[in-house]
Amino acid sequence: MVWWLTMIEKVVVGWSGGKDSALALYEVLKARMDVVGLLTTVTQEYDRVSIHGIRRILLEQQAKSLGFPVEEMLLPTGAADKDYEKELLTRLQRHQTQGVTTVVFGDIFLEDVKKFRDTLLAKIGMHGIYPLWKRDTSFLAEHFIDLGFKAVVTVVDSTVLGKEFSGREYNKQFLADLPEGVDPCGENGEFHTFVYNGPILTKPIAFAKGETVFRENRFWHTDLIPK
Repeated sequence: MVWWLTMIEKVVVGWSGGKDSALALYEVLKARMDVVGLLTTVTQEYDRVSIHGIRRILLEQQAKSLGFPVEEMLLPTGAADKDYEKELLTRLQRHQTQGVTTVVFGDIFLEDVKKFRDTLLAKIGMHGIYPLWKRDTSFLAEHFIDLGFKAVVTVVDSTVLGKEFSGREYNKQFLADLPEGVDPCGENGEFHTFVYNGPILTKPIAFAKGETVFRENRFWHTDLIPK
């Protein structure tokens, strides 16, 4: 049995609304961790989840279906790392007063990201756990789908994927169509997703697919419109 299954009690989950954070949440719930809430960064001007581009109302519907409160860290476009760090540590220190010492992340193999998170948490005496860490991404992608999760691709990086991949269902056909060298979990930032149904949600999140637009001279974003 791995150490994080035996030592952790109360946890906060770093939440993007996408498949990796959903699968990490699934794993800690299976291990009977006490999840006290989800923590998400929202870009203030757009009122959307940062990077994933999900409307905040869909984030809130998702959290309600999951049955956990969601804390939204509102940051301006182009916020500096120090602003993000300050806001995150302020939020986490509040959780510390309630006995939370651990944050769950869905990272898989990016060493620099993990090092950044661990160094930041150590400043306040907290630590992270990574239920998906170093697991084979092909396995994780298939496992996510086989568990019954449903997700839609909301953003793709145009340097590795075409516009036609944005807005698609994240399923086995999507995986089969990925060009060689593209990680099946998009761990290098090739694409991002929104989870709208699955074994840890009490009901599916209803939405319609809107326009796909090109932003920042690099990324295709498909808007999801709440129903």
